[in-house]
Amino acid sequence: MPKFRASRAAIAAASTALLLATSACGSDQPEEATTDTQVRLYGTDANMMNSFAGELKDRASLVNGMKGTTPMTPLTESFKERLHSVDPKVSDYTYVAETYDAVVISSLAAQLAGTTDPAAIAAQIIGVTSGGERCDDPATCLRLARQGQDIEYRGLSLTRSGFTEAGEPSTASYATLHFNHEKLDDGKTEFVGAGDESAASTKEPPRGRKPRDGKKGEGAPLVIGGLLPKTGDLALAYPPMAAAAALAIREINGAGGVLGKPVSWIDGDDGTNPEVARATVASHVRQGVQVIIGAGASGVSRAVLPDVVAAGRVLFSPSNTDAGLAKMDDKGLYFRTAPSDTLQGRALADVIVRDGPHKIAIVARKDSYGEGLQENVRAELERVGFGADRIKLLTYEPPPDAQAPPVDFSAVAKEIKDYGADAVLIVGFAESAPVITALADAGVQIQS
Repeated sequence: MPKFRASRAAIAAASTALLLATSACGSDQPEEATTDTQVRLYGTDANMMNSFAGELKDRASLVNGMKGTTPMTPLTESFKERLHSVDPKVSDYTYVAETYDAVVISSLAAQLAGTTDPAAIAAQIIGVTSGGERCDDPATCLRLARQGQDIEYRGLSLTRSGFTEAGEPSTASYATLHFNHEKLDDGKTEFVGAGDESAASTKEPPRGRKPRDGKKGEGAPLVIGGLLPKTGDLALAYPPMAAAAALAIREINGAGGVLGKPVSWIDGDDGTNPEVARATVASHVRQGVQVIIGAGASGVSRAVLPDVVAAGRVLFSPSNTDAGLAKMDDKGLYFRTAPSDTLQGRALADVIVRDGPHKIAIVARKDSYGEGLQENVRAELERVGFGADRIKLLTYEPPPDAQAPPVDFSAVAKEIKDYGADAVLIVGFAESAPVITALADAGVQIQS
């Protein structure tokens, strides 16, 4: 059974007390870490997955003891069984709930709109998550929507409250994950809530349209296109997300589809690369896709959003966490089920501070996701008492494509060792695995 962590306020209070503790010599400053001090590893999102250990190949044991956070909600065994019926090989659940919910919410919005016009669908999406009669499965929600009834969907990732006016979750659930024996130890997984229910939108959506005389809705069928990372640095997250999307489509169609017809799914790769993603978006537009599920990476969504908006389509990401995306000019066409990194920054800082480190190095991808989460964690650490001299920020340029040589982290590892960090947070995708081997090669003792 999952464990539920103490409140953030309690953790922060305990952490502050820990930070103010004096050394055995009576100094009022924390004891300095030395270069031979063991270093604890922390991760986020795409490097807290079972598949991440495989990126280290014959040195996978180095991940043992690594811990981190990811947006995740406890999943029932029933749901996992249904997911495995789509793909028996799925071993990770990162962004599974968010992907499933993005597809379901889009479908419910189209049913309520009575049309597959993307602008009309977009106008219903926030309202699907708040107000109205509560329902928690596609069949029940679709039945109510077909009657033109306002609904409040509570699915896998949306359990406490609905979307904000910016089209993103007002509350979220995070999991603290632990690597042990080269894989995630489910027995140690803890869940913690974050966010503010009062931030959820209370705005009334357009009135739902009930088809009359058995007629189908306008523009059916609904066509949803995938813009998920089949290839590139985020490809290790693709299998569970793809399985969740396929399961949602299957269960929606099993409940009668949308506007009287089965929902169609057109697969598509974002390549964890803006150019690949732009080509996929253009293809989806040509094929009449009304809603695009993706992109995987925040930076890729930033790059393609202008194209999606110009084409008048909906972009709905299950995994974008860059807080700045909420401020982009999206003409009301961008949504996400993944929570903003302003929430994850707090959860991750709590995890780190509970271990009582003296100095922290944060190594991040040089993009909107990496630098954004790095800054959020830094701000939260300083808020609970870490001085700026105890936090070292490092960034790296991720490879431009899969053919590029891997990033050389040897200089970064030396800098971390010379700094005397006893905690290292890695904010990256698959390409960040060599940070760990570079630390080991530099003589840093990684705590297992």
